[in-house]
Amino acid sequence: VGSGKTLKSGPKDTVLVNFVDHGAPGILGFPNDELHLANLTLVLEQMFNNNRYKQMFWYVEACYSGSMFKNLSSSMNITVHTAANEEESSYACFYDNEIGVYLGDCWSTNWMNNTEQFLPNLAQETIEQQYQIVKNETVFSHASIYGDLVYIFKEPISTFLGHSRSETKPKPASRRNISSRRTAATPDVMLEHLKEKMSRLVAVNSVEAERLDKEIRYHIQTEGKVQEILGEISDQVTASRSRDGEIVSVVYKRPQSIEYPECNRDVLSAFFSQCYKMQTHPYITKYLYRLTNLCNAFNSKIIVSAVTRMCPQKF
Repeated sequence: VGSGKTLKSGPKDTVLVNFVDHGAPGILGFPNDELHLANLTLVLEQMFNNNRYKQMFWYVEACYSGSMFKNLSSSMNITVHTAANEEESSYACFYDNEIGVYLGDCWSTNWMNNTEQFLPNLAQETIEQQYQIVKNETVFSHASIYGDLVYIFKEPISTFLGHSRSETKPKPASRRNISSRRTAATPDVMLEHLKEKMSRLVAVNSVEAERLDKEIRYHIQTEGKVQEILGEISDQVTASRSRDGEIVSVVYKRPQSIEYPECNRDVLSAFFSQCYKMQTHPYITKYLYRLTNLCNAFNSKIIVSAVTRMCPQKF
């Protein structure tokens, strides 16, 4: 995952991580790969046990980002501020009408705007104060916080972001024609962008508009197909307990807590390699809980076998 570079930090180092990408229950996306909860937990525990940092603070902009840190120990000197809890998508905001794209994510924009209000002296606000403000300002998802809520919580944000003393305040950037009211759930942004782009091209480039229309129809059909596949996988896995209506129905309800991270990793890895990737089909993240919920009641081998039968190769 990532570039292969590693952090060469030690016991006196303060570490800041700002992660922005797609997410799903128990997983964070990278451009060509994924980071699973089981692997992240192991790495953080190893770093803590080997004194690889003094304090660590994360900003995590991703759907279902809370699922990666819900069980994070409060004694590891790590605090994580997430854009969403473990059950929901995050949202894109600030639509630029001139170029037809969203310029940022709602939660990320909120914490960055908040930070800029205190420049050039970030020692004026604590992690706790920023969290409470950003939580109230983020209305489409539930901004959440995990880990150490005692010590790091009271640290000024300058501990991690710098700018602890008075400096020259930066000049504000020029404003563009931006809609602050238009939002979209992050998994739906790609398809919305394609539709918007096609509508702009219909009158000026019919060939390109036709190509985009074909691409849009493919993704709409695929989103429906993914739901059918996940339903079939669930039916196969739960067949032996079909009389237990509670077990079967719970799969289709909201995302559950991830009790078996290794199963979550194995099942999602199988789906991504055999079926669809979240990087190219981001809307699938809205439905993957139907797959990961199975891990709380069934063996991973049974679930992976069902995935392989339904998706013998990538579509």
